[in-house]
Amino acid sequence: MRYSLRQLEVFLGVARHENVSRAAQGLAMSQSAASSALKELEGQFGVQLFDRVGKRLQLSELGHELRPQAERLLDQAQAFEAALAGDLTVGHLNIGATLTIGNYVTVPMIAQFKKRFAQAQINLQVANTQSIAHQVASFDLDMGMIEGELHHSALQITHWRADELVVFAHPRHPLAGVKAVDDDALMQQSWILREPGSGTRQAFDRAMQGILSDLHIDLELQHTEAIKRAVEAGLGVGCLSRICLQDAFERGTLVPVAVPGRDFKRQWYLITHREKFHGAALKQWLQLCHAS
Repeated sequence: MRYSLRQLEVFLGVARHENVSRAAQGLAMSQSAASSALKELEGQFGVQLFDRVGKRLQLSELGHELRPQAERLLDQAQAFEAALAGDLTVGHLNIGATLTIGNYVTVPMIAQFKKRFAQAQINLQVANTQSIAHQVASFDLDMGMIEGELHHSALQITHWRADELVVFAHPRHPLAGVKAVDDDALMQQSWILREPGSGTRQAFDRAMQGILSDLHIDLELQHTEAIKRAVEAGLGVGCLSRICLQDAFERGTLVPVAVPGRDFKRQWYLITHREKFHGAALKQWLQLCHAS
């Protein structure tokens, strides 16, 4: 074989960091050793895997084509090593989740997973839908759990579970207790919403189709708790997933607002790269997702 797994590790490390030095640090190698491994890999086959752009190394067209195969080969090698060690489930798992899922759903799932596979090492990255999708497509994450609708040729997108957004307000807000809030009332409110690019904002925009441009959006915040605190302070009304509002509704610090003329239902999705090798840990995690 004219290449080594170490060379693949260096290739993929440089692809992720776009820098030999940072790739070497991640692999516990010297910069010179990493640079030599990459040069040897390119030289053995007479190819250029990266384009040099200033101090950055960007994947060449060939590098882009080969990266999914290299990721899969390395994942399979790691799975083979685990099998030789007699443990098919213990390993590293890098999971991405959008804000609502990451804060209110994923952590209990991780606890359940760790009870079953105590040695498993799980890293959780929480960001909006666009960021998680980009990281899964770049192989920086093994899989993602997202709230937003997505179309990406490199990703396998699977329906996971249903969710619903709820408009909410302070208990003393004029809309609190109103049996049916109409469009005219919605257009008179000050709205505190998630930022564009989030799945929650995407679902809200779709639900408000036809009047969206007439809404007064005063604040766009990246965190659900900040939105809840702002609404509790009387700064306006918000719209978030019911799952992250349930405690506040039970305490009475926030109240749901009835908007029967608008459809706030949505789906959550699981995403993986189409070329991603599903090792034992990833398979077990996906099974847990579908069972939850």
